[in-house]
Amino acid sequence: MPSEKYRPRLIDNIVEKYLTAFGAICIEGPKWCGKTWTSRHHSKSEILIGSPDGNFQNRRLANLSPEMVLEGDVPRLIDEWQDVASLWDAVRYEVDRRGQQGQFILTGSSTPKHKGILHSGAGRIARLRMHPMSLFEAGNSSGDVSLAELCQGRIKSKLTGDVELRKIADYIVRGGWPGNQDNDIEAARLLPEEYITATIEDDIVRIDGVPRNRNKLELLLRSLARNESTTVSNKTIRNDIKAIDDEDIDAKTISSYLDILDRLFLTDNQPAFSTNVRSSVRIKQAVKRHFVDPSLPCSLLQMNSDRLIGDLNTFGFLFEALVERDLKIYAETFGGKLYHYQDYRNQEVDAVIELENGEWCAFEIKLGANQIEEAAHKLVILRNQIASEPKGKPPKVLGVICGLSNAAYQREDGVFVVPITALRN
Repeated sequence: MPSEKYRPRLIDNIVEKYLTAFGAICIEGPKWCGKTWTSRHHSKSEILIGSPDGNFQNRRLANLSPEMVLEGDVPRLIDEWQDVASLWDAVRYEVDRRGQQGQFILTGSSTPKHKGILHSGAGRIARLRMHPMSLFEAGNSSGDVSLAELCQGRIKSKLTGDVELRKIADYIVRGGWPGNQDNDIEAARLLPEEYITATIEDDIVRIDGVPRNRNKLELLLRSLARNESTTVSNKTIRNDIKAIDDEDIDAKTISSYLDILDRLFLTDNQPAFSTNVRSSVRIKQAVKRHFVDPSLPCSLLQMNSDRLIGDLNTFGFLFEALVERDLKIYAETFGGKLYHYQDYRNQEVDAVIELENGEWCAFEIKLGANQIEEAAHKLVILRNQIASEPKGKPPKVLGVICGLSNAAYQREDGVFVVPITALRN
């Protein structure tokens, strides 16, 4: 049911492709990231399970007779299916019965426990992960440079224009929420704040009906915000809470709450890369901590654009989160996967993109143009060290993704420099 108001998303082509290959697809992701709008754009009929109309009659009908809510023109959208978990098996059964592709689009803003779901849906229902908007989707990147082309070492040097520091701060504060893109920056601060409040007061209880300690949850969220874009362990998070908030929280509770945040798609951690380096260097396996959008830790830290500019250290971590959000979105459109690199020689790379053919590209992320030289030198040293290993497989491409650079180009040492405000998929 296409709408003239629909703002195209990079996942659109993936949705179309998967609808030709599977009987049903399930689009998962955080609240308010645009799942329903995108699914409506690709569907011909719908049922909104969470609609309050008729005293939530859709939900009651789905509980009483799941097969009835599946009737309608295809692809048929079933929005927030996880509110009635038995719908998963009903869709899987109906896909088998019909024997045709592109029958259903399910959306979900949380991942339910497998209790009540009898079948995985493998081969029938394909899962797609949706994210908040990238800068390119929101109209805040010119798109002069393709990440897919960059990962092949093929870009043309180009002046991309000056970028104001305040603009980048505003992009972080506003976030990638579709409903927030036209709000003025002061009003835009309210959405991520409300997102966190709704998560604490409603979503976490609804996901499995288990009440949790609100104070400890808030402490954990604030600790995660302070440690955004770092590889801190659960133990460090616990110590951080004790040291700063003077409150103790046991390790089991932390693990339990982190699992809930992951199931609500509030966090989106960046795994460590190692599979294709093939050298004798030992690789650390700690994930890099991320919220699903940099506006969330920004809100938890009570930062606005002025405070970010006055605290460049925090600004740098949140800028890294912004870039890595976008890199993940762009890479997924051409089959790439986002990682970070960290080894026991204390060498780190902010972002690694592994391509489908096993090649990999290494990127450093720097807010200021004055940091490009040091970042490029670091990348060259890493590449040369890995190449010198008997079984080493060095990165195919080296690059620095910048905030304040006004040009996209390749340096004499082979390292590419690209502004984030010029990047697309």
